[in-house]
Amino acid sequence: MPCTAHSRDRPLAAIRVRLAAGRSQRGWLIGAGLTTPVAIGRGGIRADKREGDGGTPKGIFHPIRLWWRSDRHPRPRTFLPVRAIKPTDAWCEDPADRRYNRPITLTTGASGDRLTREDHLYDFIVEIDHNTHPRIAGRGSAVFLHLARDNFGPTAGCVAMTRPAMLRLLQRIGPRTKIVIG
Repeated sequence: MPCTAHSRDRPLAAIRVRLAAGRSQRGWLIGAGLTTPVAIGRGGIRADKREGDGGTPKGIFHPIRLWWRSDRHPRPRTFLPVRAIKPTDAWCEDPADRRYNRPITLTTGASGDRLTREDHLYDFIVEIDHNTHPRIAGRGSAVFLHLARDNFGPTAGCVAMTRPAMLRLLQRIGPRTKIVIG
């Protein structure tokens, strides 16, 4: 009998994030048997994403890598490249900085979106390729898939979900998975 690969042995081709009916800050992540509620940006889904608008960008993106808190969780199973978050890891959100929308290493007293948070929102971060090629100052930075607040409150522009949903998703996505938002 010929051996065939099971669909879970390879990454999903695509996942979709759609608004929940009548709720501009909540949505659904859907893809090959996965359907999970998500929180989205306080500005809803926006085709004209700008830095600080709270909008989740509309478009087709790809995951780049998983950042994870190795001090809090074992390494999850995923098809993505994985990087443990260090205490000095941050993200540059300053449109005037040449490192805008890139990971940075913080020195004492420096500013940036620190990836080691006291809450658990950034325990797992899927970096996506929003505003990366080319990077345009002011078009939005630090747009991730990450963990949701307990009350599923809106994000600053990311897509957030529960920890169990994130772990299921991580097992199914890879660098070529399309993330269709909107």
